[in-house]
Amino acid sequence: MKFAGGNSLSNKITLAVLGFIVLTYFLFVAIPIVGIFLKIEPSQVNAQLHNSAIIDAIQLSLFTSATATLIALVLAVPTAYFMATRNFRGKAIFDTLIDLPIVLPPAVAGIVLLYAFAPKGILGPIFNKFGIILPGSTTAVIIAETFVASPFLLRSAKIGFENMDKDIINSAKMLTGSRLRVFITITLPLTMRAIISGAMMTWARAMGEFGATLMFAGNLPGITQTMPLAIYVLLYSNPLGGVMLSIILIIISFSVLILMRLLEQKKFGVKK
Repeated sequence: MKFAGGNSLSNKITLAVLGFIVLTYFLFVAIPIVGIFLKIEPSQVNAQLHNSAIIDAIQLSLFTSATATLIALVLAVPTAYFMATRNFRGKAIFDTLIDLPIVLPPAVAGIVLLYAFAPKGILGPIFNKFGIILPGSTTAVIIAETFVASPFLLRSAKIGFENMDKDIINSAKMLTGSRLRVFITITLPLTMRAIISGAMMTWARAMGEFGATLMFAGNLPGITQTMPLAIYVLLYSNPLGGVMLSIILIIISFSVLILMRLLEQKKFGVKK
């Protein structure tokens, strides 16, 4: 009986310690996020949203992140399908390489893009022949965002393709000789939740991209100054403006996570 009582006390202590750790971690994450909402008064929100620098940064971020996501859909989804359904020599190296931007330091991502697309870079001279200089342009922002964000879509779509019911796909291939038709009518619907989830993560990551954009595209208002870059500038010239943009990005990030959880719970009307 004493032994049982000792176990009971030990369990209570373990639960108390675990609860303390969980609460500490929750507060560690929650306090900074909640705290920034307390830095701006509701009456100041309208004035900040009429600030031309803030409006330009929001519009540019929405455009570049949406474009980067569309490009990622065109490039990453077919690549994910290929990687999930084919085996070839060097696949592990190829797979690791296209995953690299996820863990690559942002400054390094900016440098590699600069040395690839700058006028004296690897591909720069080709663009120079057509009078195109990418660094310092909105196109450079889109390239930087696509480079760092597209692997999120690739990973999610690849997992979706790997987990789809192979029997259904094989049966469809037996009924029709068109691989493209099977891909469009069967494979894509089966993996749509994974693709949508990856696209949302890609869009959110593109919206928050800072380091690679700054290194490769620069920080030109109205041209390359996205929301994260504007926050960096406004932090010194207009702190409330920086807070406002930070809050918007937090809301976007939170919304993306909520939508992804809804997808996981099959509340999006997309059948598995």
